[in-house]
Amino acid sequence: MSVSSLGYIGLSVSDQEAWKAFLGDILGMMEGVPDGDTTRMRMDGYAWRIAIEPGEEDDLVYTGYEVPDVASLRDIRERLRNIGVEVTDGSPELCAQRGVMGLFQCEDPSGLQIEVFYGPNVLTDIPFVSPAGIKEFVTGEQGLGHIFMESSDIDRLREFYVEGMGFEMSDIIHMPLDPSTPDVSVDLEFYHCNPRHHTIGLAPGGGNKRMHHFMLEVPTMDDVGFTIDRAERAGVPVPIPLGRHSNDLVTSFYMVSPSGFAVEFGYGGIVIDDNWKLARHTTPSMWGHRGLGGR
Repeated sequence: MSVSSLGYIGLSVSDQEAWKAFLGDILGMMEGVPDGDTTRMRMDGYAWRIAIEPGEEDDLVYTGYEVPDVASLRDIRERLRNIGVEVTDGSPELCAQRGVMGLFQCEDPSGLQIEVFYGPNVLTDIPFVSPAGIKEFVTGEQGLGHIFMESSDIDRLREFYVEGMGFEMSDIIHMPLDPSTPDVSVDLEFYHCNPRHHTIGLAPGGGNKRMHHFMLEVPTMDDVGFTIDRAERAGVPVPIPLGRHSNDLVTSFYMVSPSGFAVEFGYGGIVIDDNWKLARHTTPSMWGHRGLGGR
């Protein structure tokens, strides 16, 4: 038993207006019904996928992982308790705030608030309409997309997500940090919980933010190209231009968000099935992505 998908993420941001414009005008998400001073953004039929709330962290502050039903919720809760994680059931008020039928909360070893939920609000009566003309995002059983996090204690983080949350490893990228010193490298780890190649990525490190980047996927290459154009016209920095990853085969580019961490926007990710085999890659990308991993 594992969680089913990444359902939502919550960001604490110092400039909500910049984030609203970034997620809406550039990335093509639709503004949902706000919750007090928290702005919620949609990318499909779900009531919301990304929450941006006022704060000074400019970082990821919580993640919500979906399970199909209350029995699955109990199973994940028991898995976490079995590895010593303290779990708190969500109050009716919190469930109403998140727009779910039930949830529990805990913390991963980095201190990130984790929520596991079932029964999200789905707005079939209010279709998703992108302000940027994107017809749809790749979500459904694959969830929101993926997040990539850095930690100074990756062993404990791995135990939490594999033993507790039920993630399975997809592959590893053994990545040089500088082409002039190939012996200096790190292992990037990728984990799945559904057919998306990876829902979380983990890297050793101890930066000042948990979030290295999050990724959104669209179903056409044109959607990626038009988004590049929108970003460039708006003056959004694009430190890592178009390229294709070696492991999930996504063609993507990376922008700098208003909070300073990256957002990857891509197309064409492979899906995992029961015949998937682990592999080790020695470069993050087949081509392009200049500036990523010393390329």
